[in-house]
Amino acid sequence: MLKGKKILIGVTGSIAAYKAAFLIRLLVKRGAKVRVIMTETAKEFITPLTLATLSKTPVLTDFFNPENGDWNSHVDLGNWADAFLIAPATANSIAKLTHGIADNLLLTTYLSAKCKVFVVPAMDLNMLNHITTRENIQKLKDRGNTIIEPASGELASGLEGKGRMEEPEEIVKVLEGFFNGKLAEKKNEINRLSVKKVLVTAGPTYEPFDPVRYISNHSTGKMGYSVAEAFAQTGCEVFLVSGPTNLSVPSLVAHSYRVQTSDEMFNLSKKIFKNVDIAVFSAAVADYKPARVSSQKIKSKSKKIDINLVPTVDIAFELGKVKRDQFTIGFALETEDETKNAKKKLVKKNLDLIVLNSLQDEGAGFGYDTNKITVIDKYNNIYKFGLKTKDEVAFDILKLVNETIQ
Repeated sequence: MLKGKKILIGVTGSIAAYKAAFLIRLLVKRGAKVRVIMTETAKEFITPLTLATLSKTPVLTDFFNPENGDWNSHVDLGNWADAFLIAPATANSIAKLTHGIADNLLLTTYLSAKCKVFVVPAMDLNMLNHITTRENIQKLKDRGNTIIEPASGELASGLEGKGRMEEPEEIVKVLEGFFNGKLAEKKNEINRLSVKKVLVTAGPTYEPFDPVRYISNHSTGKMGYSVAEAFAQTGCEVFLVSGPTNLSVPSLVAHSYRVQTSDEMFNLSKKIFKNVDIAVFSAAVADYKPARVSSQKIKSKSKKIDINLVPTVDIAFELGKVKRDQFTIGFALETEDETKNAKKKLVKKNLDLIVLNSLQDEGAGFGYDTNKITVIDKYNNIYKFGLKTKDEVAFDILKLVNETIQ
């Protein structure tokens, strides 16, 4: 559940700062996107270079870069994150969080954050047990922050007791539980799809012109796989027809098929389409294919090779002509006149919804873990969504299907 999630980590000046390295490594391995803010004191315990290397992004410590004047916007950081994890959090930092003191980048980002905040205390047990610290922690809880309680054990002071920063593996479990809970909330909004059979096409197609070369596009299949997984998680029986990708089939998807060409995808989809209630045409099918496929590798006899291209089958259009009472959803990736072109496709292909992507939007389109969509229904209602992970986008689409399906 952490794949594609944007996790902001704040590291304060505790000897437990070394655990941030292990925490970041675990999050990155699970596919999370991690950015790190450190206080000046935290740099005394672990270097920014270490955390930058593990997170694969520069570590931020100041409001601006003194060498070139680049501004590190606490507002942008707060808006970027899906979760803000302050680990370790010292007694000093907890006191400042509680009272709204904003004298470093980490604290100003906390005040700007719109996401869930997790605070992971680390300090000596006497500091933790002091009434001031306990009251500060309670106030943070009352304001909606999650406190990941420290563990017990040997402390840096030599004392034994509660105060150790919780282990990174346990912190990751808390984050996974949080995002699983958000997913469960989304699933509870979908209440009429559990008996449905759903066809999802995904990925690119390969259109060969000889045994070793082909025409294709940059689609990774991520959006289609997220859609297939989302439908499956709500109890639907999903038939996933996928072009070539490096993705693993989601475990709850009941039926999956691998194809190469547009003709293979069309023939298989046509067969499945007869027996489904919903079809999502999210595959980036190549628009053209070579008119002739050489049986042997074309040799480089000259600098110029002419390949005659012919249109591929338009799967959504062809199945739209034979659809009965199925609910169909198409995708449109546009670079100009986006809404106008999407509406034309909606009508031409007899769709109920069309999901519009624009290559003008940063973070949307091929290759990203995020997407920014506009959905248009057959009544010309338009629904706009902000930039989200593709898993979240998939549930936005499901919610619209749930609201409009008969």
